[in-house]
Amino acid sequence: MATPPFTPPFPTFSLPPLDLIQGFAERAARQAGPMLEPVAQELRRRLVLLLNHVLLQEPEACARLARQKGRVVEVAWRDWRLALVATPAGLLDLAGPGAPADLTLTLTDESPWALAQSALQGEKPAVRISGDVMLAAEVNWLADHVRWDLEDDLARLVGDAPAHVIAAGARQAAQALRALAQRVAAGAASRAGDAR
Repeated sequence: MATPPFTPPFPTFSLPPLDLIQGFAERAARQAGPMLEPVAQELRRRLVLLLNHVLLQEPEACARLARQKGRVVEVAWRDWRLALVATPAGLLDLAGPGAPADLTLTLTDESPWALAQSALQGEKPAVRISGDVMLAAEVNWLADHVRWDLEDDLARLVGDAPAHVIAAGARQAAQALRALAQRVAAGAASRAGDAR
């Protein structure tokens, strides 16, 4: 007589741990959404300040944006939206509520982990584009040519030598994270191939 298979006294999960964490975070965000809206709005304002700081370091970027004054670009991911309007000064500001978007960029990857992984690998995320083609070309130029010189900003705060050491350490950490992300992606692809 064969013995029955062992059934553990607790539920087992077939989902990877990251999916469990993501699911928990999504449920918590849905429940706390209305309470967190003031925090989200402040984060949007801070993001606009950072983007304008970076844009000010590139005069050509400001000139290109000034030509697009009043145009609204909306970035969307899942339920999250960020609508930015180009100002006459060639900078960005939050668009008013209900402002129609001239260009909508929708991140197509639903998983925050996959987005983080592609960012660590230095890749642009997959985006669905709808709206004005010329404005999309300008946004693409900005994405390709405008870079934040973090080391220069750090040098203003702590001096040249410490800023160089911090930036070198950050670059090494980013390279290590990229290598880890590539190994994880290769392992997932290998497991998916084995499952077939």
